[in-house]
Amino acid sequence: MKSLRAWLMRVAGMFSREQRRAGFDLELQNHIELQVEENLRAGMGAFEARRAALMKLGGLEKTRQAYSERGTVPFLETLMQDLRFAGRQLRKNPGFSVLAVLMLMVGVAASTAIFAFVDAALLKPLPYPKPDRLVEVTESVSFMPRANLSYLDYLDWKRMNREFQSMEAFRPTAYLLKTASGTEPVPGEMVSDGFFRTLGVAPLLGRDFYAGEDLPSGPMSVMLSFPAWQKYYGGRKSVVGEAVSLNGIPYTIVGVMPKTFEFAPRNNAEFWTALHATDSCSLRRSCHNLTGIARLNDGVSVATARANIITIAEELEREYPVTNRGQGVSVMSLSEAIVGDIRPILLTLLAGAGLLLLIACVNVSSLLLVRSESRKREIAVRGALGASPWRLKRQFITEGLILALIGSGLGMAVAYGLARVLVQLVSRDMIIHMPYLEGMGLNLRVFGFIMTVFLIAAVLFSLTPMSRLSSVEMREGLTEGARGSSGRGWRRLGANLVILELAVAVVLLVCAGLLGKSFYHLLHVDLNFEPQHLATAMVVLPDAVYAKDAQIVAVRREIVRRVGNLPGVTSASATTVIPTSCNCNTDWIRFVGRPYDGKHIEVNQRDVSAGYFTTLQTKLVRGRFFIEDEDAGKPLVAIINKAFAKKYFGNEDPVGKRMGDTELTPKSIKEIVGVVDDLREASLDAEIVPAVYYPIDQNTDSQFALVVRSKQDVNTLLPVLAPTIHAIDPGVGVVEEETMTQYISDSQSAYLHRSSAWMVTGFAGLALLLSTLGLYGVIAYSVSQREREIGVRMALGAQRSAVYRLILGEAGRLAGWGIAAGVVCSVGAAMLLRSLLFGVQAWDAGTLATVALLLGTSAMFAAYVPARRAASISPQEALRSE
Repeated sequence: MKSLRAWLMRVAGMFSREQRRAGFDLELQNHIELQVEENLRAGMGAFEARRAALMKLGGLEKTRQAYSERGTVPFLETLMQDLRFAGRQLRKNPGFSVLAVLMLMVGVAASTAIFAFVDAALLKPLPYPKPDRLVEVTESVSFMPRANLSYLDYLDWKRMNREFQSMEAFRPTAYLLKTASGTEPVPGEMVSDGFFRTLGVAPLLGRDFYAGEDLPSGPMSVMLSFPAWQKYYGGRKSVVGEAVSLNGIPYTIVGVMPKTFEFAPRNNAEFWTALHATDSCSLRRSCHNLTGIARLNDGVSVATARANIITIAEELEREYPVTNRGQGVSVMSLSEAIVGDIRPILLTLLAGAGLLLLIACVNVSSLLLVRSESRKREIAVRGALGASPWRLKRQFITEGLILALIGSGLGMAVAYGLARVLVQLVSRDMIIHMPYLEGMGLNLRVFGFIMTVFLIAAVLFSLTPMSRLSSVEMREGLTEGARGSSGRGWRRLGANLVILELAVAVVLLVCAGLLGKSFYHLLHVDLNFEPQHLATAMVVLPDAVYAKDAQIVAVRREIVRRVGNLPGVTSASATTVIPTSCNCNTDWIRFVGRPYDGKHIEVNQRDVSAGYFTTLQTKLVRGRFFIEDEDAGKPLVAIINKAFAKKYFGNEDPVGKRMGDTELTPKSIKEIVGVVDDLREASLDAEIVPAVYYPIDQNTDSQFALVVRSKQDVNTLLPVLAPTIHAIDPGVGVVEEETMTQYISDSQSAYLHRSSAWMVTGFAGLALLLSTLGLYGVIAYSVSQREREIGVRMALGAQRSAVYRLILGEAGRLAGWGIAAGVVCSVGAAMLLRSLLFGVQAWDAGTLATVALLLGTSAMFAAYVPARRAASISPQEALRSE
């Protein structure tokens, strides 16, 4: 306790130093005067008496120093002195301080914001117990690595596997909910009874589905999401046990999910119902509409589980060769299934932000080198006055820490705001599948990243000026005109840093150029239809009202007719899948009159109305379009795309040929009546696969999409679509009204390419600016150090043009080396980006040449200003100043 009290008094003494010193000086003076008087009484002279008193005291300054050290904490006091001195140094050079802090802030903000994205998407575990034990289980086919699972295969996989604790299935759907304001379409999910137990999530209210509740004979029960509970029932706890009408069918609410529950594959689902396999699809092993999810047994790897399911699939293929031949298996971790598509994008952006941070740190280091050169005399004087090398180094460490602390702190604040902006830029449809981004923030992992950057920057900024603190250079600092070897040494180091900056800038610019080019190609890919002036909307018919096919056909035709008669509308049509959606909703076909080896011929299948291709303005290659009265009572027909015709008919005319299902059952036989251009059915960067179109009135479905063309601004059409349909039947659900261009722009492929191109371009632009500033700093400092040399040259007859060549030549050499190194590195970096490139090669010569020209031109502009200043040096003044 006594020691602690003494230490606290020392700490307190740091803040009353001047007062204590004044009191001690007064006391010391009194003591000396008393000793002088005593010496005088002893017979000494005045001078001798004072000298003896001081000698007895042991030295005035030494005594003061000893008292000062006893009354304070020397280390802390020295640190405070260093901090005050560092602060004065930063204030003394506001230009350097602001520029260094801004550059570091930009690098820290960009890298931290992207890291927060990566953390939320790739590092943050899924919000379930033991999330690494959860896997997605699906089938796979040739052009769909992760295809839907048939209900009968799901039951067999669930029964026969040995590696899963449990295996469940889910299927997205849409319900029509009756509310006080009318019928409202709501997103839903049909799940097997153990779905939530497999995830490890318990309901907030009520109960989970019990075992067997998903059987066809089970009760119609539903669980609410937390938002649905709040939105439709005001958060009433008595909601459990109440009835709710979905699609006109009564369900009983049995539970409410917690507020924190999220399921990325279908996070917008509001009503979770038990999966009752009562529809015709569930009875056919060839009909695939489910996704499987499973929890691995302890100690079982994903690869082991995949091998087990493959064995089961092969066994089923032998048992059911007609339906299961060639059906592959996909088993992957649930986290990989959720974020696998965006992983390359995020890693690319993180690498780009990291390179930008590297350039920023190198640039600040260059500034510190320049500043250390200008402080050589100050450091030499302090050393000559007794400051130890460690004392001087500690001063540099303090300054480096302050600089890194301010830059990192501001960067963290900007990163927080930047991350929120980036989340807002994600489209509504995409955020549904990326709910983890909503909780993105400065958590412990992100804070640890910032601290790591801060420490690295602090070490770098401390070591850089310390490298100039050799004893030889300190001696040179006291020598007038000492700019010889040390100046050349600095120029070499500064030049190497600039070459590094330029090389990194080239890498970023090339990557930005390639991604931008890919995005351009993606937006200009041939859709084989005209998306302008097109509107789309999803329509959901209540199953209880439209239970018969004839009713569905009648109301759908009326909807298309009414919408087609709206002012400005030139045509309207219906389809089961909107173009640019996916290579999904497939069909197995077999050709009449051709040998069949049992291998599945799988093609995209769309059911479309008669005016569909006219509405899209898709070109008819051969044959004819569908006509209005081609319903179930007419001969079955089909239209194929060019890819289909090329793959299965070659040079043969497909019109008039017939095809059917894998067993060529009579009711499945269809005649090909036309060939249309290759509509881009899947995402913009996916390949075009064979597709077949059937008349929508020959294959009824209670959910379909409207496609409407207008000669006016299509945005004015969107608000009137739902009222027009509700005038026919207010119970019909209408949702997702949007323009086709908006639909394409918000698609995942367009968003991923657009966001990566824009963000890497932003990094590249900042890198170009920083590297140009770095080159300018090196050349400008080089000119300032060579004023005497240039003055002598000009005094000996050198012309201004020769000075320009001298300075610009130096800049050109640095830029040349930097660009050359950058081009080599960028080709390697671009090879890593191949999965993100579309329609452009990693070694695209045009991009490389453009970047080299852009950076070379910027470098020459950066060097022109100091070159002009060098050419304007007066030989007389330069020589006189020396």
